Amino acid sequence: MTALLEVSDLVKTFGTGEAETRVLRGLSLTLEKGEMAALLGPSGSGKSTLLTILGTLMKPTSGHYTMLGQDLVAADDRALTEFRNCHIGFVFQFHNLLPDFTALENVVFPTAVRMGRETPAALQRGRELLTRMGLEARIDFPSANLSGGQKQRVAVARALMNQPELVLADEPTGNLDRASATQVMDLIAEINRDEGTTFLISTHDEKIAGLCRRKIVVGDGVVTG
Repeated sequence: MTALLEVSDLVKTFGTGEAETRVLRGLSLTLEKGEMAALLGPSGSGKSTLLTILGTLMKPTSGHYTMLGQDLVAADDRALTEFRNCHIGFVFQFHNLLPDFTALENVVFPTAVRMGRETPAALQRGRELLTRMGLEARIDFPSANLSGGQKQRVAVARALMNQPELVLADEPTGNLDRASATQVMDLIAEINRDEGTTFLISTHDEKIAGLCRRKIVVGDGVVTG
């Protein structure tokens, strides 16, 4: 397999002086193209900080991060925004849908922001994604009228809208019942298998982690397993 991203000696420190807290302590990690990996570790281990850095939403204090051959530590904010919009998707524990938007409008929103409008091609892809998520009958429903499991499936579709190579998911099933959580994970596994999208999924749920082919354990700011 070919590496999608590599981080090495990643350090992230918050605060200064006596208030300084080192969250990442020289973490190194490689993700291959097409992997579906679970990110495990106790609260405070550095998982969320790592995901934030991998998503180019925050820079490390020191260390190296390359993805698709690009140095994302040296890149400026404008370059990071463009890279993120093209290559990285996000799914959060809280779906963060716009309540007054329909399911389709929420899904195409990332592309509409990038293109400046909703294009016919984007609307078609949005419909195809929602249909694949089993939401064909809910495409034009306001997101406020959807169930929790349906909202999270819309969030997964939104993350895939720009055909990213990497999707970062932070506790994507944390607010769902077991049946809805399994349904969302089955859809993620299907996309991973059929399209080769790489997924890194942070979770405290061993059953969810068991659906991933690789488990990455973070403890005290480094990869421990």
